[in-house]
Amino acid sequence: MSRPRLDDGLLRVDAAAPIARLVLAHGAGAPMDSDFMNALAAALAGQGISTLRFEFPYMAERRRTGGKRPPDREPRLLDAWRDRVRAIAGSENSLPLLIGGKSMGGRMASLVVDELAAELGVAGLCCYGYPFHPPGKVERLRTAHLTGLRTPALILQGTRDPFGTAERIAPLALSPRLRIHWLVDGDHDFKPRRASGTSQTYLIAEAARATGDFALSLADSIGAL
Repeated sequence: MSRPRLDDGLLRVDAAAPIARLVLAHGAGAPMDSDFMNALAAALAGQGISTLRFEFPYMAERRRTGGKRPPDREPRLLDAWRDRVRAIAGSENSLPLLIGGKSMGGRMASLVVDELAAELGVAGLCCYGYPFHPPGKVERLRTAHLTGLRTPALILQGTRDPFGTAERIAPLALSPRLRIHWLVDGDHDFKPRRASGTSQTYLIAEAARATGDFALSLADSIGAL
């Protein structure tokens, strides 16, 4: 694994023997180099996934000024995704290109992945802690677009995540192209309770292994075409 490096606004971590590239966006409240994002990128590199992290405009402005700003409106977030992936997809690289992110970043990716798959050949979607609904408001589901998702997708979700627990989400009718990998006792940041006998580091590593398996399955499918 290479050391993280900033290149044209992207925080890159290259796997030693890469099998895929993953463009990765942050959640609503933490930047691209939060402890969670750093740990996830390192774990993914260990599974052959090179990551390219970026920040939405509001988070980049926070970093520049040190002030607090709320997330951008959805259209601007989606345009940021389109612009980043179009720039990256134009580079010469035969590895499968995946997109995804933490919480809000993953949800925004899920809203454009079919579009970017058709336009640019994006191979898959990976979401880490998907916000299925606001905490405590299980009736406000954010899953309508997931029922007809056409691109292969993987959601890594803690079973205790207040944005969507296993009990609430598992029965939903979602696209057959979408798989959810449940991380036992994990919360929204994949932190388990101490009594569980496991750790956040272990669950992040499990999420990375599942992502590696997902990427390999996509590479096999592409190779069979």
